[in-house]
Amino acid sequence: MKAVVISELMDRSGVAFGTSGARGTVEAMTPEVCYAYTRAFIQAMETDGTLKQGSDILLAGDLRPSTPRILVAVAKAVEDAGFNAVYTGRLPSPAVAFHAIQHNNASIMVTGSHIPDDRNGIKFNRPEGEILKRDEAMIREQTVTLPEPFPVIDEKALPPADPAAERAYLARYEDFFGPDALAGMRVGVYQHSGVARDLLVTILQALGAEVMPLARSDIFIPVDTEAIREEDIALGRQWAAEQGFDAVISTDGDADRPLISDEQGEWLRGDVVGVLCARFLGIQTLVTPVSSNSVVEACGGFDEVFRTRIGSPYVIEQMNQALAAGATRVAGYEANGGFLLASDIALNGKTLKALPTRDAVLPMLAILASAHQQGLPVSQQVAALPPRFTASDRLKAFPTELSRQKIEQLAASDKAIEAMFGDLCDAAVQQTDQTDGLRITFENGEIVHLRPSGNAPELRCYNEAASQQRVQALNRECMGRLAGWR
Repeated sequence: MKAVVISELMDRSGVAFGTSGARGTVEAMTPEVCYAYTRAFIQAMETDGTLKQGSDILLAGDLRPSTPRILVAVAKAVEDAGFNAVYTGRLPSPAVAFHAIQHNNASIMVTGSHIPDDRNGIKFNRPEGEILKRDEAMIREQTVTLPEPFPVIDEKALPPADPAAERAYLARYEDFFGPDALAGMRVGVYQHSGVARDLLVTILQALGAEVMPLARSDIFIPVDTEAIREEDIALGRQWAAEQGFDAVISTDGDADRPLISDEQGEWLRGDVVGVLCARFLGIQTLVTPVSSNSVVEACGGFDEVFRTRIGSPYVIEQMNQALAAGATRVAGYEANGGFLLASDIALNGKTLKALPTRDAVLPMLAILASAHQQGLPVSQQVAALPPRFTASDRLKAFPTELSRQKIEQLAASDKAIEAMFGDLCDAAVQQTDQTDGLRITFENGEIVHLRPSGNAPELRCYNEAASQQRVQALNRECMGRLAGWR
């Protein structure tokens, strides 16, 4: 047996925790590394009494080519640790998490989410939901033993998938929305390589919609709902013009981030999706990261709004604090549109069970059901909100440490900020916020927010302004200047 210190393995392999799980290059995520991380997660959960020997741990994965190999290594680690590995198939992250939560089981999802398929990742979930930052710290502290010699991993060794998790996820939406929720609506499903591509069709049809699958791909496509590709923007408009859809919907790779267009094929920003979903559900206390559109406060639709650092663990921690303080009807969302439901929600005589992890399906169904109920197109739901618009983009292959160094230098003084961006906004700095990265609000209300990605070597830039045209121009101009940081 070989002893491995997880903190040292993280530093050596480059596979480390980001804003959502452990991620690294496919080459770095060897069977030994994935086995070690899984054993460390289990040991950490046993240490605090969360997991008991012999219980089930549910496993699922996305459609990346590297996912089966990682799943087999994870399953072996689960079995060697004295637990039952229950493979639930190629399923959305929220689907396996939801079923596990209902049965008080831990779960593990193999996915790289929206990032390219030269990378992958592992999401670990406690029986009550996602691991938080304190859990990540516990995992880092573990020392695990690996078998020697390490067994050969056969990626074809996965057992048949248990369909119970998929069935429970489908029933969640069918029962809550009902068979006529989308009756008469025509919806396109941009399938690409998303793991929910068939489930989306099934759910929409169960709610009464006419559905057309679109652009299914055998090659993995990294759809990022915070940085929508130009080709996807063009596709959305083309499909709407040719097919007369009420909306087109899609997700990222593991279906925890939604992508929904209006009837004109214009993709909605994720932080607008979150606000519209929360209003439909009657949420009273809402949590969202500092990067989200300020329309959440400007619309006046919620009793309390809390801002956090970027990443679902921070949103979940704040939701838990709100619940502990007595708040009801609590939810959260991220700028990518992933919606987290902390409370059971009663609406129209039906109850929607809590799912405190990012989900793509709920917010899209909420928007479509709201449009159906009101007899209004999706675009009018957006138009009814205060005029605050966001845009974002990223510089790829931008080292994280360089991002941090440059942002720290810029944050040192308002003069440095104004020298770089002041003429673009034609205004002085009003305030800065370093909750996560550097969020700069200028006196004219425009916003420039810079932040290193938590998942990949990328520098992200988020902007906000009073019109779509203006914010897109501002984002392009900011990205042009940031390119000079290389």
